[in-house]
Amino acid sequence: MAMSTELSEARNLDGSLEQAADRQSGLTDICSGTAGSRMASIAEYYTGKNVLITGATGFMGKVLVEKLLRSCPEVKALYILVRPKAGQSMQQRVSDMMKCKLFDRVREDNPDFHQKIIPISSELMQPGLAISPEDVEKLTACINIVFHCAATIRFDEPLKHALQLNVIATQQLLSLAQQMHHLEAFIHISTAYANCNRKYIDEVIYPPPVEPKKLIESLEWMDDGIVRDITPRLIGNRPNTYTYTKALAEYVVQQEQDKLNIGIIRPSIVGASWQEPFPGWIDNFNGPSGVFIAAGKGILRTMRANNDAVADLIPVDVVINLTLAAGWYTAVHRPKTALVYNCTTGGINPFHWGEIEHHVMSSFKRNPLEQAFRRPNANITSNYLINQYWILVSHKFPALIYDLFLRLSGQKPQMMRIFNRLHKAISLLEYFSSQDWEWNSENMSMLMSQLTPEDRKTFNFDVRQLNWPEYIENYCIGTKKYVLNEDMSDIPAARQHLRKLRNIRYTFNTLLVVFIWRVFIARSQMARNIWYFVVSLCFKFLSYFRASSTLTN
Repeated sequence: MAMSTELSEARNLDGSLEQAADRQSGLTDICSGTAGSRMASIAEYYTGKNVLITGATGFMGKVLVEKLLRSCPEVKALYILVRPKAGQSMQQRVSDMMKCKLFDRVREDNPDFHQKIIPISSELMQPGLAISPEDVEKLTACINIVFHCAATIRFDEPLKHALQLNVIATQQLLSLAQQMHHLEAFIHISTAYANCNRKYIDEVIYPPPVEPKKLIESLEWMDDGIVRDITPRLIGNRPNTYTYTKALAEYVVQQEQDKLNIGIIRPSIVGASWQEPFPGWIDNFNGPSGVFIAAGKGILRTMRANNDAVADLIPVDVVINLTLAAGWYTAVHRPKTALVYNCTTGGINPFHWGEIEHHVMSSFKRNPLEQAFRRPNANITSNYLINQYWILVSHKFPALIYDLFLRLSGQKPQMMRIFNRLHKAISLLEYFSSQDWEWNSENMSMLMSQLTPEDRKTFNFDVRQLNWPEYIENYCIGTKKYVLNEDMSDIPAARQHLRKLRNIRYTFNTLLVVFIWRVFIARSQMARNIWYFVVSLCFKFLSYFRASSTLTN
């Protein structure tokens, strides 16, 4: 076992040295670039190229498709792997995707952009990705670059399912890629938290927690119950099956670096767009988006996190710009080893969870969501007992009262169910909101230095320019406009609703204080004396105020 560990670490060191050499080679290319022919820009490189994209109907995949069509208008075709869903064919899914507001800018420039999108029926859970022989022949004959974005992002996914989607599907896509006659680059989207069991994460592929092939073979004969029981021991000090299987997938991709030109992108917590195609675009409740909406609706009142921990959010357009630039660099420079790009903000332009709480609350008070349950007023605490207290007082107790009201009015109770789902989602995020990591981002800096001034503007991934308060403001507005589909013209009515909720709260709190005080007074002579003294003092003050007003008049 010791010898195996030493060999793994030795391979890891060799990989680090080779990647350092690749970085130095990149810098050398800059110095010698003027002596040779002019290097093609990113848009020029993608001209006439056939691109294969997995996960194109997902959040990041859609942004990738849009960016390619808008900023690389001469790209030949985008082949996207799509699986039919229940009650919806592959063609319907693609048609619905292209009607999305995200594609408005592309639609203005080229109303026929949909002709460049070629859907391929596929199912990641099936052998060979369930791609037909005819489609395999078509893809192997024309594809120039592959972007592998597809993955399950559910943190609580059963291990077998996560392994199939994140590891086995990646293996099968790599097998298909090796058959492609004109393939120039294979870009794999991983996560910055694949190695979250380490506090310092370099831009290298670390030895896997287990040999993927052996794990896959072992789990084949086990039923789901056994796998569920042994999952905690298998994932060890990683928080979930997502980060565990993404680490395995990186290793699987690395094994093909001698046969393919490979790049690996590791984004942290992917959030709404920063600039492109417009600020604040988001289309899902995943990750921080759901938390922001719950806070804006007044449902979320407390969350366990470290106020001083770095909230490593990364805008989706930053990730996509880096991905396209990495595809260009990998194809043109053909690094000897798979280059890893840690796409994070914490080490370059840090922002903390406590700051996010402040700006989210401020934003939703200025631009409130419609029909809020309560006024936005969420707080972050790192103390477990305090958090549990506020969950009881601010979440479960109001939910019980509201559900009782719904029952009495003949409606179906729902608030407790909503709060239970919210608590489950937040508990899955606690691991990432309660601690810090340090990521090396030298490859990201090296890649930026390779770009022309024009490409740095068009494919901007320089997070030093990111203004966090402005970004959080746009993010919150984006959840309102694009996730909840609320009209900004209805903000005055939403503000009026918040004022109504405030008045109800003040009235309720006053009645509660009076009720408690009266109960207390009934049992204590001293309390009655204090009560009568306060009441008489208030009466005298009012009498004095009325007399002063009369004299003034």
